[in-house]
Amino acid sequence: MRGLVLAAGAGRRMGGPKALVRRHPDEPTLVERAVSLLHAGGCSGITVVVGAAAEEVTAIVTALGRDVDVVPCPDWDEGMGASLRAGLTALTRSTHEGEGCVDAVLVTLVDLPDLTPEVVARVLDAPGHVDNDHSPHPDPDEHAVELHKTSAPTNQELRATLRRAAYDGVPGHPALIGRDHWEQVIASATGDHGARHYFRTTPHELVECGDLATGRDVDTREELDTSR
Repeated sequence: MRGLVLAAGAGRRMGGPKALVRRHPDEPTLVERAVSLLHAGGCSGITVVVGAAAEEVTAIVTALGRDVDVVPCPDWDEGMGASLRAGLTALTRSTHEGEGCVDAVLVTLVDLPDLTPEVVARVLDAPGHVDNDHSPHPDPDEHAVELHKTSAPTNQELRATLRRAAYDGVPGHPALIGRDHWEQVIASATGDHGARHYFRTTPHELVECGDLATGRDVDTREELDTSR
């Protein structure tokens, strides 16, 4: 399972690209933290989409010495949609050592300071409910069906997967997107909405993670400082 970190934004309200921000001078950058927690949560390799300050972010990521690659997003200023398109398009065309073609990718943002490896592991391994109404704010107990898996998913099942974390019933990141969905996600990802429209119109699994994190992203230094 490969992780995809969207880290291309300029972070204008943050005062600079969020990927390069450190909560404290002796802590890793947010992009280093994102890569590390995806590895710790079960992703076998990571792809990072870069845009603003691409050279600096690329140098940091490639110095990590793990199965990490970088995808540039020339039109990063369009928003999250451009970054998601760039990442999925690159993964569609590539293979990775030990993986071959990627069957599913776990997408996350670089600006989720309380995301933990436990959230990543739960989304990768523990399906929750099916959102049959495609609501942006579904009630996790309404119109939902419990799912149970008794064995590891097949490649075909992975490719068909569409799953995302929820926090107190509100959908968020990370999101696990199987290869069967990539073409339609790429076609619908515009502006700063990423895969939001596709999730709203397509049945998918919600995995409740509100007991592990808030799932909130941060846009300002003040929000980052209070996220501890």
